[in-house]
Amino acid sequence: MAHPTTPDAPQRARLSGNLGTGSIAFMVIAAAAPLTVIGGNAPLAIGQGNGAGAPVGFLIASIVLLLFAVGFVAMTPFVKEAGAFFSYVTVGLGSRLGMGTAYVALIAYTAIQAGIYGYMGWAVMDLVRYYGGPEIHWSVFAMLALVVVGLLGYRHIDLSSKVLGVALLLEILVMMIVNVAVLVNGGPEGLAPQSFDPQVFLTSGIGVAILFALTGFIGFESTAIYRDEARDPSRTIPRATYLAVAIIGVFYTLSVWVLVVAAGASNVTEVAQQTLFGSKNMLLDTAGDFAGSLTRNVMQILLITSLFACVLSFHNIVARYQFALAKIGSMPAPLGRVHVRHQSPALSSLVQSVTALVIIGLFVVIGLDPLVEVFGYMAGVATIGMVMMMLLTTVAVVVFFVRNPRLRKSIWTGTVLPVVAVAALGLAAWLVLSNFTMVTGGSLAVSIVLALIPPAALVAGAIVNRKDGGRTVDIQLDRVLEAESRE
Repeated sequence: MAHPTTPDAPQRARLSGNLGTGSIAFMVIAAAAPLTVIGGNAPLAIGQGNGAGAPVGFLIASIVLLLFAVGFVAMTPFVKEAGAFFSYVTVGLGSRLGMGTAYVALIAYTAIQAGIYGYMGWAVMDLVRYYGGPEIHWSVFAMLALVVVGLLGYRHIDLSSKVLGVALLLEILVMMIVNVAVLVNGGPEGLAPQSFDPQVFLTSGIGVAILFALTGFIGFESTAIYRDEARDPSRTIPRATYLAVAIIGVFYTLSVWVLVVAAGASNVTEVAQQTLFGSKNMLLDTAGDFAGSLTRNVMQILLITSLFACVLSFHNIVARYQFALAKIGSMPAPLGRVHVRHQSPALSSLVQSVTALVIIGLFVVIGLDPLVEVFGYMAGVATIGMVMMMLLTTVAVVVFFVRNPRLRKSIWTGTVLPVVAVAALGLAAWLVLSNFTMVTGGSLAVSIVLALIPPAALVAGAIVNRKDGGRTVDIQLDRVLEAESRE
């Protein structure tokens, strides 16, 4: 049976939708999996970083990403293709580096998606065991999640946005209930203002705290990947980007500080380290102690829905990256077809489901631990890839406005703040690389191999034979810039 797609050439096919600012922001925040970050990244930032000063690490990471967002938003009106990072890099630095960035994105998002499947499989397995259920291998739950994600990804994006919106609201709601309960009742040492004392947060561990905070923002920039499905791209994309950064940043900083308050500033490092060793669960214990056992049980379930929302978001992102690349002739043409009924990149979504299935199957055959190895290794690859893509995109913004000064509305948004962002992201790259074994949880040799994967993807994309795809993009971009200059 023929695949139900538009008969037009795939290069001319476009997705459609009516996504508003809130819908796109919800999908992006869902990709960040905020409840999972508070339960996983926060204890790492506290226990291995700067202890009670960890909330400031999340605040600094938020500011860095806000600086990135300024240039990203300033350049958005001049990027007409829904390709997120690679489209921006192509406009600013040329099609070769743009294609290299696209390869990095595919690797990074595919890796984090596979890692989340491992994490989710383990989490459901642990929940079933906790309630006295049978011993079922983690991969069974991962495969079930994959099927549901595949079905949702195949359909119109509005369905995914509704599912993600509900899941996100529930996880933020339960965390805010805990936050309010802790702040109203106070911890053993009061409201722990020490967290914001420079003598507390400006320690040698602040870099580690910033590192684990940054990994909690993976996927936030994907607002631009939904350009064709947005109601009004020129307004919706910038608003959704700023909204996503603001909500995630405030939520992370507040919630991590609440964990410090709940444990007490002098005791929080020890509590976080006990969580890392498995004898405690910092987040769930805080929920149970301050908001009751029912809240704790609900939160334990919502941690799983948080992971599901996260993996669905990344699935949609990768499917649209493949779709965008197929449109310019850099991936097989069928991946650029639009489903007639669902108006979705259905075939691209199906291919992404099969890819994830193969990767998970390989992990099972090798016998990797779903949490420590599958999630740890894949999160490491994604973190390197994310920082690389953000750094390249910010450099592209600076170069673009230097070459086209008439298109720059403000020297601050077009040059000064993006240059500051380049410096900040360069420092972030150093933090990631210098502490990379901490991210992966693997040996130095394994970590080196994993760290080389995104740079290798960048090189492969830059040298690959794109046939006439690069020329097509360059012609389209020349026309866009010519039209904007006339205006």
